[in-house]
Amino acid sequence: MIFVGMASCSQSDRHRQILFDAERIAYANPDSALAIIAGIEPSDLEADSLKALYYLVSASAHRAKQSSMASDSLVRFSFEYYRDTDIVKFVKSGNLYALYRFWAGDGKGSLELLDSLASLSGIPDSLMTRILRSRIGVGGTEYDCERNIAYIKRLQTLDPDSANQIEYKYQLCENYQFSGNGDSALIMIDELIDYARINNLGTDQFYYTYEKVGILEELGRYDESNVLVNYILEHAPHNSAIPYLHFWKALNYFNMGDIHQSSRQLAIADSCARDLKDMDNDYYESFAGPLREFLEYRRIGTIKLRQLATRNNSQRDRFDRMESTRWETEQNVLRQENRALTLKSENERKTAVIVIMTLAAIIIALLAIWNIQKRKRRTVEAEEKMEALQKMVDEMKSAPSPSTGHESLRRAMLQQLGIIKMVAETPTEQNREMLRKISSIDNDTNGALVNWQSVYEIIDNLYAGFYSRLHGRHGNILTDKEEQIIVLMMAGFSTKEISVITMQTTATIYVRKSSIRKKLGVPVKEDIVAFLRQETSV
Repeated sequence: MIFVGMASCSQSDRHRQILFDAERIAYANPDSALAIIAGIEPSDLEADSLKALYYLVSASAHRAKQSSMASDSLVRFSFEYYRDTDIVKFVKSGNLYALYRFWAGDGKGSLELLDSLASLSGIPDSLMTRILRSRIGVGGTEYDCERNIAYIKRLQTLDPDSANQIEYKYQLCENYQFSGNGDSALIMIDELIDYARINNLGTDQFYYTYEKVGILEELGRYDESNVLVNYILEHAPHNSAIPYLHFWKALNYFNMGDIHQSSRQLAIADSCARDLKDMDNDYYESFAGPLREFLEYRRIGTIKLRQLATRNNSQRDRFDRMESTRWETEQNVLRQENRALTLKSENERKTAVIVIMTLAAIIIALLAIWNIQKRKRRTVEAEEKMEALQKMVDEMKSAPSPSTGHESLRRAMLQQLGIIKMVAETPTEQNREMLRKISSIDNDTNGALVNWQSVYEIIDNLYAGFYSRLHGRHGNILTDKEEQIIVLMMAGFSTKEISVITMQTTATIYVRKSSIRKKLGVPVKEDIVAFLRQETSV
């Protein structure tokens, strides 16, 4: 026991020294820090202090690399452990835990945690600067721009570095813009343009000028925005923003009501965007697509790019995080598999067996549920068909002498529709009884299928050539099934009855009705038959 205790202490001391060394270089050299702790298996760390330090170092290195933090959920352990023991490590791990929550998709929870950390007192400026930077980054992605403005101004007072001050001013400009304060954003961007011009920063000057184009558009100063676009195109004719510059002009002209010029500029933008890579083209299309739709319908009014950008940037950021998370997860799986093969092969095999059995049980359960649902659907459909059949039989029995042309049509159609043959195809005792009932009403059908030509002639006779006019006008776009459904609807048959007559499910009938509406332009709330009768009477 003594030797075991000595060995355990020796291993703990070795782990502690490794973690201390990795902690010192985690931010400056994250790859080296991760390489140092790669030989430590977290499950081998017995002391909570070592576990907390391990998760802190790992998350710190991932943050410094700006890589996915999806695997750093256990930094929460560090956050809780250091709460009452080390204020500096508590704030560091709290910052990292907030960033993990952001990567995991909990943006609101991330902001709440960062806000609570930013409200702490007695925190060193260098550490508070790190908290505020994280808060502004997450707040920008979540478009919490109003509160971001106050944090940026606070950051400007804490960090006097001149290079960082320019970054803070640009962040302030962005947050003013996306919070709807375009006038303040314009003041900020003009200051940045002047700074870049005075310091001969040509690339930065172009970038800031390009941003000003969007701010002017937000303010409704479309002519000024177009003038600025023309200036950029004249002085930087080969830059990668050419498609977006023409898009800006298209948007400005659209908001000015000049649909022709807007369409022309969007066509130029589309032409310039053809050579973009897939991801860049998708990003461009997220802006150009909606405007293209507005132009197509020639709608009157204005749109704000801020609304499009909010949704688009959020989607792109989510996509980037998903891709990074997927790659990081794959790498973690590979590392875990290698460790399992060398250190815990037996446990891994047992785990694999449990997983396979669990998956098999889940699959079997899902198949059973699927079969049950399928049988239920079939039963419901069969009951609906039988109900419709019974309704038609009862109708024929109760109306021996129809008094109107509409009733005569229903009776004549019921006599020749393929009900008898359909029932006879499934010779259950219940269906035989139904067959006897139908046959006792009128034995002239002889089990024949529906004679649609005869039905069409009846419709024409009763409704002044309705079918002939319908077929003449729309026969090129309507299918036979759709024409049959329309005729049955004209005859007063319900959806269930139509499904029985045409031997289709009610769901299929609803789908075909929707197709008829779309093809013929029938408004959603208007009755199809009433619409067609009015149309064919013209």
